[in-house]
Amino acid sequence: MIEVVLPCLDEAAALPWVLTRMPDGYRAIVADNGSADGSAEIAAAHGARVVHEPRRGFGAACHAGLLAATSDIVCFMDADASLDPAELPTVVDLLTDADLALGRRRPVTRGAWPPHARIGNAVVARRVGLRDIGPMRAAPRERLLDLGLTDRRSGYPLEMVVLADRRGWRIAETDVAYHPRAGRSKVTGTVRGTLRAVRDMHRVLDAR
Repeated sequence: MIEVVLPCLDEAAALPWVLTRMPDGYRAIVADNGSADGSAEIAAAHGARVVHEPRRGFGAACHAGLLAATSDIVCFMDADASLDPAELPTVVDLLTDADLALGRRRPVTRGAWPPHARIGNAVVARRVGLRDIGPMRAAPRERLLDLGLTDRRSGYPLEMVVLADRRGWRIAETDVAYHPRAGRSKVTGTVRGTLRAVRDMHRVLDAR
């Protein structure tokens, strides 16, 4: 069984689709970050393991899920229906020749990835030699814990890449379809949210 960490804040509209698309051999861990829309109850009703993380922050939710996981390989992906869990095996297959596998976003419609969000991501990704920071990813659990990840905000995914690269990990990318999310994004839905995420990521890069 491979566990999939889904950081979640008010994703009640998206969770049923996401959880019913989980492939055989994969089990969801919904790391609820204080949802007020019944997300945790919906996740549990669809067979997901629910972990509650009261400290707000994307990284806080991701890391709570990682700590709760027990499988040798752990995946991460957004819980907003912008990514299809059915593509997880394609990402995991990269671990045959890599240590960290990233799903590189390929928008299926013009509105799936707003220009301000795409530009912000490109600026940061270019600094680490990637095309995308990769919201769908997979890696060995014990090695991820050994990285000593400390960011608990939007810089968490980038910190994982930076520290993995510093340790000499082989990092591989593959395209995954990127759909319009269900509901409004807390990050990419607004220019302000995107700028906050980009600041978090630059802070990680400058610190490392």
